[in-house]
Amino acid sequence: MKRPYEKPIINKLHTGLMNKFGRSPAYARKVRSEIDGASIDSLVEKYGSPLFVYSERCLRQKHRQMHTAFSTRYPNVVMGWSYKTNYLSAICAIMHQQGSIAEVVSEMEYQKARAAGIPGEKIIFNGPHKSLAALEKAVKEGAIINVDHLDEIYDLEQITQKLKRKIHIGIRLNLDAGIYPQWSRFGFNLETGQALDAVKRIKQGGKLILNGLHCHIGTFIMETSAYAKEIEKMVGFAYEVEKTFDFSIEYLDIGGGFPSKSRLKGVYLPPEVALPSIDEYAEAITHALSKALRPGDFPKLILESGRALVDEAGYLITSVVASKRLADGTRAYVADAGLNLLFTSFWYKFNIEMDREVGGINEHSVIYGPLCMNIDILDEGVLLPPLTRGTRLIISPVGAYSQTQSMQFIEYRPAAVLVGEKGEVDLIREAEDLTDINRREKLPKRLALSSAK
Repeated sequence: MKRPYEKPIINKLHTGLMNKFGRSPAYARKVRSEIDGASIDSLVEKYGSPLFVYSERCLRQKHRQMHTAFSTRYPNVVMGWSYKTNYLSAICAIMHQQGSIAEVVSEMEYQKARAAGIPGEKIIFNGPHKSLAALEKAVKEGAIINVDHLDEIYDLEQITQKLKRKIHIGIRLNLDAGIYPQWSRFGFNLETGQALDAVKRIKQGGKLILNGLHCHIGTFIMETSAYAKEIEKMVGFAYEVEKTFDFSIEYLDIGGGFPSKSRLKGVYLPPEVALPSIDEYAEAITHALSKALRPGDFPKLILESGRALVDEAGYLITSVVASKRLADGTRAYVADAGLNLLFTSFWYKFNIEMDREVGGINEHSVIYGPLCMNIDILDEGVLLPPLTRGTRLIISPVGAYSQTQSMQFIEYRPAAVLVGEKGEVDLIREAEDLTDINRREKLPKRLALSSAK
């Protein structure tokens, strides 16, 4: 068969830096033929493309590493799995088997945790929107409730009157931990006195009992010192509250925000170099606790980690469906997965591997998704050899937020599978079809087309 003519393109030669292997990084080939023993070919043949794949081995290993890092340095540690990071039932079940309780930020997530069999007393209920009905249910079931604003205090006082009993609560703080941006939207600000005023209001109401403090300083925090500052301020505030208002602070919930090995756009160094290890975070946090706490005080330390536990366990297999040259000569590929599945590609430059060895010279290329939107770009500057239609690309790490932020925009959402520790593969979410799109819609009879079936 005669190959179609393609106009030659002249590109400036980039030789790269010298290295001990004697070859330029531009000639590197990233190839992955399997995930934990499950071949890419067999996965796509059975479940289709695109396809989310999760490694159970990695999930359990990450959880053990984090728990060990903290529990060997501090005697009273509780891990709360952040549902918003990935609330696939199979993923949540693994985290709960490893010992995490549930941390939820909405009524929907609360219901999901309860449906999974998690009792109320093992749920942390955070977030800025908790309906009155959801709060009452959480109170009755003994959940840990961290108040975000004054209106929730009023709602909870209303519930105490209905139930004729006092309610234990925590409050969320926002504070200056020396990083930017400061997450001042959530909770009560510490430095302005807003948090102290909230505690004063709780005490004056006489219906609520403050027994915990919560703070989440942000996401993908790369400075261990920020957590140390957070701890110092939270402990200081806890002692001020106990002395002034006679409340007993039983837990310090320091939130999450620990990074994964994702690479933020604009960061020069690779994550293996730029990011501290989980042991370094644990050392900074527990050392700050030991300095700030009084001898013999060991309040419960709650961690609400998500990204650091699940991100590196997730992969997305996508297939090249077309290739083209752009007007400026750039090689471009169209894949069957885009922003509809990887919304996080706005912030992260993913690791991209091919499912096979491909000959030819690497070329700066753009990978587009299948959406009819100009912003649908998975990577706008990746070195790739000439790829043929059907080549599969394995994108990672995508375990955090990809599933929960995926959308039914233009394309169906794909299947998700879990590769077990022994290499077994389980379908944990079916691929969607038209029934998933239309199921909740109602078409008035007067608008039905005569040919509609």
